[in-house]
Amino acid sequence: METKNIMIVGVGGQGSLLASKLLGHLLMEQGYDVKVSEVHGMSQRGGSVVTYVRYGDKVASPIIDKGEADFIVSFELLEAARWLGFLKPDGQIDPMPVITGAAAYPQDLVAKMKATGAKVDALDCLALAEQAGSAKAVNIVLMGRLSHYFDLPEEAWQKSLEAMVPAKFL
Repeated sequence: METKNIMIVGVGGQGSLLASKLLGHLLMEQGYDVKVSEVHGMSQRGGSVVTYVRYGDKVASPIIDKGEADFIVSFELLEAARWLGFLKPDGQIDPMPVITGAAAYPQDLVAKMKATGAKVDALDCLALAEQAGSAKAVNIVLMGRLSHYFDLPEEAWQKSLEAMVPAKFL
């Protein structure tokens, strides 16, 4: 299998690192060679955080270069725009929309990303996590969204979730 590249981007404290570990565990359990690389930036101060997850038959490096990402899962809309150049021409980007009133964002940012030719699917995963009982579960909701692009059994996702998330939070 050709190596696939996934970037998980956001800001510090949103749960992107747990999401990348969950995804890495899932893919290893499915028999793939997996490399995960965490680039923290200023994560302790709410700064940009990016994680690379690469998988396939044989993966040599954990790093994803510009134009190589098959998927970008973004915990934050501006981070989606910041990392857009890393997306393949036929890649998929799933940014989480901005919380109204949280900050001043450029107008029509999703439309601008779509204008580049990127396949953009913005979904309010925070609202879904809150409906499920905890805003802190937004990372799991985003992984659930990503699962739509994989032909992996739901049971495999559930098994990795149970392996990576402490029991009291399941």
